[in-house]
Amino acid sequence: QVQLVESGGGLVQAGGSLRLSCAASGRTFSAYAMGWFRQAPGKEREFVAAISRGGGRTYYADSVKGRFTISRDNAKNTVYLQMNSLEPEDTAVYYCAARSEERGWAGTSGYLYWGQGTQVTVSS
Repeated sequence: QVQLVESGGGLVQAGGSLRLSCAASGRTFSAYAMGWFRQAPGKEREFVAAISRGGGRTYYADSVKGRFTISRDNAKNTVYLQMNSLEPEDTAVYYCAARSEERGWAGTSGYLYWGQGTQVTVSS
């Protein structure tokens, strides 16, 4: 089992920045690739970004490419999502998730463990 706890969400004005953190406990963190997803009210959960076990490969949704950066610190069992140039359309609950396989990054079904989510609200 892996327990994931997100933090760092909040209310920010358009154009601002936030950094989300996801702390993991349980099994070896470095054995898992990690992803960030988000879900806005009335919409399906969507892929945001993912990172390989060692951190050498990253993947982004087109909607956040160039604005968001995913990173991880395996010594701290934590994955981060730096979000810059935030837009009202980024408003959602953000979830981190862990997967054992390094493929199929954007699909929710491959992720074994999920956090409870943190709310991000971007005002215009």
